[in-house]
Amino acid sequence: MAEEECPKCPAGAPAWVMTFADLMSLLMCFFVLLLSFATMDVIRFRQMAASLKNAFGVQTEIVAYEIVKGTSVIAQHFSPATVEPTPLDEIRQSTTEDLPNLDIPESTEEKSTEGEGEMDKEAMEKMLAEEKRKELEAEAARIRESLLEEIKAGKISVEMQEDKIIVRIHEKGSFPSGSAVLNSGFGPAMKKIIDVVKRSRGKVIVAGHTDNVPIRTEWYRSNWELSAARAVTVAHELLRGGVDPKRLMVVGYADTQPLVPNTSAANRARNRRVEIILEQEKH
Repeated sequence: MAEEECPKCPAGAPAWVMTFADLMSLLMCFFVLLLSFATMDVIRFRQMAASLKNAFGVQTEIVAYEIVKGTSVIAQHFSPATVEPTPLDEIRQSTTEDLPNLDIPESTEEKSTEGEGEMDKEAMEKMLAEEKRKELEAEAARIRESLLEEIKAGKISVEMQEDKIIVRIHEKGSFPSGSAVLNSGFGPAMKKIIDVVKRSRGKVIVAGHTDNVPIRTEWYRSNWELSAARAVTVAHELLRGGVDPKRLMVVGYADTQPLVPNTSAANRARNRRVEIILEQEKH
Protein backbone atom coordinates (compact mmCIF):
# COMPACT_ATOMS: atom_id res chain seq x y z
CA MET A 1 0.00 0.00 0.00
CA ALA A 2 1.52 3.30 -0.95
CA GLU A 3 2.05 5.90 1.74
CA GLU A 4 -0.36 8.74 1.73
CA GLU A 5 1.14 12.02 0.79
CA CYS A 6 1.15 14.83 3.42
CA PRO A 7 -1.08 17.66 2.35
CA LYS A 8 0.74 20.83 1.53
CA CYS A 9 0.68 23.65 4.12
CA PRO A 10 -0.83 26.87 3.00
CA ALA A 11 1.70 29.54 2.04
CA GLY A 12 2.46 32.37 4.52
CA ALA A 13 2.15 32.64 8.31
CA PRO A 14 -1.09 32.06 10.15
CA ALA A 15 -3.46 34.99 10.43
CA TRP A 16 -3.20 35.30 14.26
CA VAL A 17 0.57 35.79 14.13
CA MET A 18 0.20 39.14 12.41
CA THR A 19 -2.31 40.34 15.00
CA PHE A 20 -0.03 39.23 17.88
CA ALA A 21 3.00 40.94 16.35
CA ASP A 22 1.05 44.16 15.92
CA LEU A 23 -0.06 44.08 19.57
CA MET A 24 3.49 43.46 20.83
CA SER A 25 4.81 46.30 18.67
CA LEU A 26 2.17 48.65 20.02
CA LEU A 27 2.93 47.68 23.66
CA MET A 28 6.64 48.18 23.14
CA CYS A 29 6.05 51.60 21.60
CA PHE A 30 3.75 52.49 24.48
CA PHE A 31 6.34 51.63 27.15
CA VAL A 32 9.13 53.33 25.22
CA LEU A 33 6.96 56.42 25.04
CA LEU A 34 6.29 56.27 28.79
CA LEU A 35 10.01 55.89 29.49
CA SER A 36 10.85 58.85 27.28
CA PHE A 37 8.37 61.04 29.21
CA ALA A 38 9.60 59.93 32.65
CA THR A 39 12.32 61.83 34.55
CA MET A 40 14.20 60.47 37.54
CA ASP A 41 14.43 62.80 40.56
CA VAL A 42 17.20 61.19 42.57
CA ILE A 43 16.67 63.23 45.72
CA ARG A 44 12.92 62.64 45.78
CA PHE A 45 13.47 58.95 45.04
CA ARG A 46 15.82 58.63 47.97
CA GLN A 47 13.40 60.43 50.27
CA MET A 48 10.59 58.17 49.15
CA ALA A 49 12.78 55.08 49.59
CA ALA A 50 13.75 56.21 53.08
CA SER A 51 10.12 56.78 54.09
CA LEU A 52 9.16 53.37 52.72
CA LYS A 53 12.03 51.82 54.61
CA ASN A 54 10.91 53.45 57.86
CA ALA A 55 7.32 52.37 57.27
CA PHE A 56 7.86 48.79 56.06
CA GLY A 57 11.45 48.04 57.00
CA VAL A 58 12.83 46.39 60.06
CA GLN A 59 11.71 48.36 63.10
CA THR A 60 13.97 46.75 65.69
CA GLU A 61 17.09 44.73 65.23
CA ILE A 62 17.14 41.79 67.62
CA VAL A 63 20.32 39.85 68.24
CA ALA A 64 20.00 36.30 67.00
CA TYR A 65 20.73 34.66 70.33
CA GLU A 66 18.03 36.62 72.17
CA ILE A 67 14.58 35.19 72.59
CA VAL A 68 11.91 37.23 70.85
CA LYS A 69 9.70 38.81 73.46
CA GLY A 70 6.13 39.94 73.12
CA THR A 71 5.03 43.53 73.81
CA SER A 72 2.18 44.35 76.12
CA VAL A 73 -0.16 47.13 75.00
CA ILE A 74 -0.86 48.00 78.64
CA ALA A 75 2.85 48.24 79.41
CA GLN A 76 3.31 50.67 76.50
CA HIS A 77 0.71 53.13 77.75
CA PHE A 78 0.79 52.67 81.51
CA SER A 79 3.66 52.48 83.94
CA PRO A 80 3.44 51.49 87.59
CA ALA A 81 3.68 54.27 90.14
CA THR A 82 6.79 54.65 92.25
CA VAL A 83 6.31 52.97 95.58
CA GLU A 84 7.44 55.11 98.47
CA PRO A 85 7.27 54.22 102.14
CA THR A 86 4.93 56.20 104.33
CA PRO A 87 6.61 58.76 106.61
CA LEU A 88 5.30 57.05 109.72
CA ASP A 89 5.66 53.35 110.19
CA GLU A 90 3.61 53.37 113.36
CA ILE A 91 1.12 55.72 114.94
CA ARG A 92 1.29 55.77 118.68
CA GLN A 93 -0.78 57.77 121.10
CA SER A 94 0.01 58.55 124.68
CA THR A 95 -1.87 60.69 127.15
CA THR A 96 -0.62 62.57 130.16
CA GLU A 97 -2.43 64.50 132.75
CA ASP A 98 -0.21 67.60 132.67
CA LEU A 99 0.15 68.98 129.17
CA PRO A 100 2.83 71.63 128.53
CA ASN A 101 1.74 75.05 127.33
CA LEU A 102 2.52 75.11 123.61
CA ASP A 103 0.76 78.39 122.79
CA ILE A 104 2.99 81.03 121.19
CA PRO A 105 2.25 84.57 122.37
CA GLU A 106 0.64 86.53 119.57
CA SER A 107 2.72 89.63 120.24
CA THR A 108 6.01 87.74 119.90
CA GLU A 109 4.91 86.09 116.66
CA GLU A 110 3.70 89.35 115.17
CA LYS A 111 6.92 91.15 116.13
CA SER A 112 9.09 88.47 114.53
CA THR A 113 7.03 88.60 111.32
CA GLU A 114 7.20 92.39 111.19
CA GLY A 115 10.94 92.31 111.84
CA GLU A 116 11.55 89.88 109.01
CA GLY A 117 9.42 91.99 106.65
CA GLU A 118 11.34 95.16 107.53
CA MET A 119 14.67 93.40 107.01
CA ASP A 120 13.59 92.07 103.62
CA LYS A 121 12.37 95.52 102.60
CA GLU A 122 15.62 97.19 103.66
CA ALA A 123 17.69 94.56 101.84
CA MET A 124 15.61 95.04 98.69
CA GLU A 125 15.96 98.83 98.86
CA LYS A 126 19.73 98.54 99.30
CA MET A 127 19.98 96.17 96.33
CA LEU A 128 17.92 98.48 94.11
CA ALA A 129 19.97 101.50 95.20
CA GLU A 130 23.21 99.66 94.41
CA GLU A 131 21.95 98.66 90.95
CA LYS A 132 20.85 102.23 90.25
CA ARG A 133 24.23 103.59 91.34
CA LYS A 134 26.07 101.19 89.02
CA GLU A 135 23.82 102.19 86.10
CA LEU A 136 24.47 105.85 86.85
CA GLU A 137 28.25 105.32 86.98
CA ALA A 138 28.16 103.49 83.65
CA GLU A 139 26.12 106.31 82.07
CA ALA A 140 28.52 108.95 83.43
CA ALA A 141 31.47 107.00 82.01
CA ARG A 142 29.82 106.89 78.56
CA ILE A 143 29.19 110.65 78.69
CA ARG A 144 32.82 111.36 79.65
CA GLU A 145 33.98 109.23 76.75
CA SER A 146 31.73 111.14 74.32
CA LEU A 147 33.03 114.52 75.55
CA LEU A 148 36.65 113.48 76.08
CA GLU A 149 38.18 116.16 73.80
CA GLU A 150 36.19 118.99 75.39
CA ILE A 151 37.00 117.72 78.90
CA LYS A 152 40.74 117.72 78.09
CA ALA A 153 40.42 121.26 76.69
CA GLY A 154 38.81 122.45 79.95
CA LYS A 155 35.57 123.51 78.28
CA ILE A 156 33.36 120.85 79.88
CA SER A 157 33.41 118.66 82.98
CA VAL A 158 31.16 115.75 83.99
CA GLU A 159 30.25 114.98 87.59
CA MET A 160 27.94 112.51 89.33
CA GLN A 161 25.97 113.54 92.44
CA GLU A 162 23.62 111.03 94.09
CA ASP A 163 21.05 110.25 91.39
CA LYS A 164 22.16 113.03 89.01
CA ILE A 165 24.73 113.45 86.25
CA ILE A 166 25.94 117.04 85.81
CA VAL A 167 27.41 118.15 82.48
CA ARG A 168 29.10 121.45 83.35
CA ILE A 169 29.80 124.00 80.59
CA HIS A 170 32.52 126.39 81.73
CA GLU A 171 32.70 129.97 80.54
CA LYS A 172 36.03 129.26 78.84
CA GLY A 173 35.36 128.86 75.14
CA SER A 174 31.56 128.96 75.49
CA PHE A 175 30.41 132.51 76.43
CA PRO A 176 32.20 135.83 76.11
CA SER A 177 32.51 137.78 79.37
CA GLY A 178 29.20 139.42 80.32
CA SER A 179 27.38 137.86 77.32
CA ALA A 180 24.79 135.14 76.84
CA VAL A 181 25.64 134.42 73.19
CA LEU A 182 27.51 131.19 72.53
CA ASN A 183 30.87 131.47 70.79
CA SER A 184 30.83 130.21 67.19
CA GLY A 185 33.64 127.77 67.97
CA PHE A 186 31.55 126.01 70.62
CA GLY A 187 29.16 124.53 68.03
CA PRO A 188 30.80 121.06 67.71
CA ALA A 189 30.90 120.66 71.48
CA MET A 190 27.24 121.69 71.71
CA LYS A 191 26.28 119.02 69.17
CA LYS A 192 27.96 116.36 71.31
CA ILE A 193 26.12 117.62 74.39
CA ILE A 194 22.80 117.46 72.50
CA ASP A 195 23.49 113.82 71.55
CA VAL A 196 24.29 113.00 75.19
CA VAL A 197 21.07 114.61 76.44
CA LYS A 198 18.93 112.90 73.79
CA ARG A 199 20.30 109.47 74.78
CA SER A 200 19.67 110.11 78.49
CA ARG A 201 16.44 109.53 80.42
CA GLY A 202 14.52 111.65 82.87
CA LYS A 203 14.32 115.38 83.55
CA VAL A 204 16.88 117.86 82.16
CA ILE A 205 17.57 120.98 84.26
CA VAL A 206 19.60 123.76 82.63
CA ALA A 207 21.00 126.02 85.37
CA GLY A 208 23.00 129.21 84.89
CA HIS A 209 25.59 130.46 87.45
CA THR A 210 27.77 133.58 87.74
CA ASP A 211 30.42 134.90 90.12
CA ASN A 212 29.76 137.52 92.82
CA VAL A 213 30.98 140.52 90.84
CA PRO A 214 27.94 142.80 90.26
CA ILE A 215 26.99 143.46 86.67
CA ARG A 216 24.82 146.19 85.18
CA THR A 217 24.88 146.58 81.42
CA GLU A 218 22.55 147.66 78.67
CA TRP A 219 21.39 144.07 78.24
CA TYR A 220 21.50 142.65 81.77
CA ARG A 221 20.59 144.49 84.94
CA SER A 222 22.11 141.91 87.30
CA ASN A 223 23.78 138.52 87.54
CA TRP A 224 20.32 137.00 87.86
CA GLU A 225 19.42 138.05 84.33
CA LEU A 226 22.82 137.00 82.96
CA SER A 227 22.67 133.51 84.52
CA ALA A 228 19.09 132.97 83.36
CA ALA A 229 19.87 134.24 79.84
CA ARG A 230 22.82 131.87 79.48
CA ALA A 231 20.68 128.95 80.66
CA VAL A 232 17.97 129.91 78.16
CA THR A 233 20.55 130.05 75.34
CA VAL A 234 21.73 126.50 76.09
CA ALA A 235 18.11 125.30 76.43
CA HIS A 236 17.27 126.73 72.98
CA GLU A 237 20.22 124.84 71.49
CA LEU A 238 18.93 121.61 73.06
CA LEU A 239 15.45 122.24 71.68
CA ARG A 240 16.83 122.94 68.21
CA GLY A 241 18.71 119.64 68.45
CA GLY A 242 15.52 117.66 69.05
CA VAL A 243 15.36 117.33 72.84
CA ASP A 244 11.80 116.89 74.12
CA PRO A 245 10.65 120.26 75.58
CA LYS A 246 8.61 118.42 78.23
CA ARG A 247 11.87 117.24 79.80
CA LEU A 248 13.45 120.69 80.07
CA MET A 249 13.50 123.11 82.98
CA VAL A 250 15.52 126.36 83.00
CA VAL A 251 16.74 128.17 86.14
CA GLY A 252 19.16 130.99 86.94
CA TYR A 253 21.03 130.97 90.27
CA ALA A 254 23.29 134.02 89.78
CA ASP A 255 26.08 133.74 92.44
CA THR A 256 24.03 131.89 95.08
CA GLN A 257 25.56 128.43 94.43
CA PRO A 258 29.31 128.84 93.87
CA LEU A 259 31.53 125.80 93.37
CA VAL A 260 34.41 127.47 95.20
CA PRO A 261 34.70 130.70 97.21
CA ASN A 262 34.92 133.82 95.04
CA THR A 263 38.29 134.77 96.49
CA SER A 264 40.39 134.86 93.30
CA ALA A 265 40.04 135.41 89.57
CA ALA A 266 40.55 131.68 88.91
CA ASN A 267 37.81 130.76 91.39
CA ARG A 268 35.41 133.33 89.96
CA ALA A 269 36.05 131.98 86.44
CA ARG A 270 35.28 128.48 87.72
CA ASN A 271 31.98 129.65 89.22
CA ARG A 272 30.82 131.17 85.92
CA ARG A 273 29.17 128.17 84.28
CA VAL A 274 26.01 126.56 82.86
CA GLU A 275 25.09 123.15 84.24
CA ILE A 276 22.98 120.55 82.42
CA ILE A 277 21.64 118.30 85.16
CA LEU A 278 20.35 114.91 84.06
CA GLU A 279 18.01 113.58 86.70
CA GLN A 280 17.45 109.84 86.36
CA GLU A 281 13.95 108.45 86.28
CA LYS A 282 12.57 107.07 89.51
CA HIS A 283 12.11 103.29 89.49
